[in-house]
Amino acid sequence: MSVATQTVTEELRRWIAAQTEAGCRSEDLLAAMRASGWEEAVASATMKQALGEHAADPAHRPVATRVPDPDLDGAPTMLRPGGCEVRVLATLQRPRVVVLGGLLSDDECTGLMALAAPRLARSETVDNATGGSEVNAARTSDGMFFERGEAPLITVIEQRIAALLRWPVESGEGLQILRYRPGAEYRPHHDYFDPEHPGTARILERGGQRVGTLVMYLNTPEGGGATTFPDIGLEVAPVRGNAVFFSYDHAHPDTRALHGGAPVTAGEKWVATKWLREGVFE
Repeated sequence: MSVATQTVTEELRRWIAAQTEAGCRSEDLLAAMRASGWEEAVASATMKQALGEHAADPAHRPVATRVPDPDLDGAPTMLRPGGCEVRVLATLQRPRVVVLGGLLSDDECTGLMALAAPRLARSETVDNATGGSEVNAARTSDGMFFERGEAPLITVIEQRIAALLRWPVESGEGLQILRYRPGAEYRPHHDYFDPEHPGTARILERGGQRVGTLVMYLNTPEGGGATTFPDIGLEVAPVRGNAVFFSYDHAHPDTRALHGGAPVTAGEKWVATKWLREGVFE
């Protein structure tokens, strides 16, 4: 494509805005435009203009909601939810990310894996068209869900999470256990439910939007398996008993809560995930 003939159309600007809403990163969009023959300077200027117009549109201005959050006033190095000592290892403000040490004991990690192992099956993701679930090539783990309070160990952990994040037990989804074998991964994604998808209305009937995620590591794999945040270049190593919490106060990529599970390169990775909803999850 000749630079002299490159014309920025309204259709192109709408495409950029739509891809951004879907979670695509700016650098990926720029790469796609360059691959299509767009001059770097033209592509960059078009991106800035399109995203600026999109953000200024009141119809696309997200409304923030209250989210779960540990009590970090005074920058404590230790939290004590339910009498359990949990170390604060790292924090970020935007996106809101808190890395925690020692949230689960070795016995609790072993107990969760033992309870979950007989019920593991190929993990599924939300079907955006229907609100149901489906097997997706982006997620190559095995998993299962516990009901809230299904076993004494589950109850203890759920109450600890509620105290840690100052969020009601009733607003949490059932604990999910995932096992990643060598090569398994979960490609970068958002945990909130996209309001633009037709199946979202059905999902939101069961407690509203997701507003926070807690990933707890049940073992330390021999290699790989970090929880990645591509938009900010952060990788959290999976260490047994530790956890990473992050929240997103509105359902939009500008929360920068895009995250994934990097491929396991050696051994297995086991995690327990707790998603928090706006309201009571039923």
